[in-house]
Amino acid sequence: MPANAITHLRVIRVTDNESAKATDALAVEEPLEIRLEYGPAEGRKVQNISVTMRTPGNDAELALGFLFTEGIIKEQTEINSIEIGLINRAQNKENVILVSLKQRIIPNLANTERNFYTTSSCGVCAKASISAIRTVSAYNNNNNNNEPVENQINADVLCKLPFILKGHQKIFADTGGLHASALFNSTGELLLLREDVGRHNALDKLIGAALNKSMLPLNHHILLLSGRASFELVQKAVMAGITMIAAVGAPSSLAVQLAEEFNVTLIGFLRDQRFNIYTQSTRISLHQYENTY
Repeated sequence: MPANAITHLRVIRVTDNESAKATDALAVEEPLEIRLEYGPAEGRKVQNISVTMRTPGNDAELALGFLFTEGIIKEQTEINSIEIGLINRAQNKENVILVSLKQRIIPNLANTERNFYTTSSCGVCAKASISAIRTVSAYNNNNNNNEPVENQINADVLCKLPFILKGHQKIFADTGGLHASALFNSTGELLLLREDVGRHNALDKLIGAALNKSMLPLNHHILLLSGRASFELVQKAVMAGITMIAAVGAPSSLAVQLAEEFNVTLIGFLRDQRFNIYTQSTRISLHQYENTY
């Protein structure tokens, strides 16, 4: 993350009935407007797609991940260029990003007839309906109980993931104000980590980075969320082909329903050497615990 992801502020710190002047580190929150350029050379169009409140840094990955998880683009190869701050350069602002598609690409703008506005706390606020965010994934995770179990993970590996994540959350350690999404392999090796003031932005940045690295589908990986597991985060994970999601916090009821529908193993309350399995438990190896439940 860049230096402008953190700002420092003079505060009065109160401890045990005593007060003193101090400096506090805060995570920066600024708007990012995502614009999409598309169409033939003789008739290029520019459309405002989203305004999201985010922590500066990895903005190109954020835009790419957002366009992919919303189903507007299908793969990274559809992108011609990504330019940051181009439109507002004269005003010395870098909060506008322009994603230009190749001329032959026709984006799926069916779900953008409304004006996207995304806050840092909710990635699906003002969505027209549930159906508008049930974007069809390019990767078929539909439930089939007759298929062999793949990507089985040992429970001990899962329990180690929050400790690994905490050790790599540099900005969170300074500010205490960022969410994180992390990608691990089946042995618990950390592959990618992205932080943001918005939990949905952190995941879009992560998926955008994976797209750039040609890693999709992510069906042999573990997604770890530093907070709760909401419907929107499960939906984004499904779009990337992820079949195992672990959250430090609680899942919502709709997140569980969606995970079950798309054959995703969903784990919640992963902390302090414990966790709950909500869906598709066969992917978790529990041999050492077989006599305890």
